[in-house]
Amino acid sequence: MLSKSRKILIIGAAGGLARILTSILSKANPEDEIIGVDSREQVEEFKRDNVQFLKIRYTRGNFEKLFRDNEFHAVYHLARMSHAYSNKSNLAQRLDLNIMGTNRILELALKFDVKKMIILSTYHVYGALSDNPTFISEDSPLKASIKHPELRDVTEMDQLATNWMWKNQHRIETVVLRPCSIIGPQIRNSMSQYLTTKYAPLGIDFNPMFQFIHEFDMANILARSLNEIPTGIYNVAPDEVVSLRKAKELIGLPSLKVPLITLTPMTLAVKKIWNFPDYLIEYIKFSCVIDNSELKKHLKGEFLRFSTKEALELLKLKL
Repeated sequence: MLSKSRKILIIGAAGGLARILTSILSKANPEDEIIGVDSREQVEEFKRDNVQFLKIRYTRGNFEKLFRDNEFHAVYHLARMSHAYSNKSNLAQRLDLNIMGTNRILELALKFDVKKMIILSTYHVYGALSDNPTFISEDSPLKASIKHPELRDVTEMDQLATNWMWKNQHRIETVVLRPCSIIGPQIRNSMSQYLTTKYAPLGIDFNPMFQFIHEFDMANILARSLNEIPTGIYNVAPDEVVSLRKAKELIGLPSLKVPLITLTPMTLAVKKIWNFPDYLIEYIKFSCVIDNSELKKHLKGEFLRFSTKEALELLKLKL
């Protein structure tokens, strides 16, 4: 534990993952001051003296004032706008937040001499394709937007962050994390919704392999990134893989098994229940399994508390 007090900024602090991260950091380093910002209201107020939450609009002026008024040691950028509740009509909003917003934050981090940036990306940037290698490494091409333009903002944000990281690696330490599917009671992403939706379509002739990480384990890795993980890009996933069919069985909800030819039409019916992103169809057809060996070089020993089976079974708490 470090004795010197630091200021840590968490952008996107109202999200479930960010709230778990805030709790871990505030307890582990009570001398640090944590400032969380979000354009949304927080679900529940933190009752810790070293945590402050600010609801702000994500504008350059607001961020400029925030960085100017605080000497941040580290910044967590967790504010990527999810596709779970998005559609084509707010594509411009996603592009502005995910790409332009990230660019503003990176510029300010340099300008105000932040010591460490930790940026949350996603394994979705690789794309779920029939010719994917068995395990995808961090230097693999980002193919997600080739077939699905709605993932362009995700891949461009990742490329922006990684290019900036290597360009400025001697001025600021930067970590870009590409986690597998994060699941848990507080996570509301597309895969969590798919797994917990009754009669979500499942291809008869396809049974792709998946990796799942529990929300607490992901938040813990984010927290450990502050002191233990150096500049670089890191896939975040367990060693375990599980088939999609087995995952659904562990959760205990029925699936609607359909042939590939009817899979896309079936998703249109599911969209009446929740906003099923088009790109997710590819992930329930083809495997996208990532290699975690780079991360394990820095997080020695067993770095996950929950097994894949436990993470999936705990997802029942959402039901």
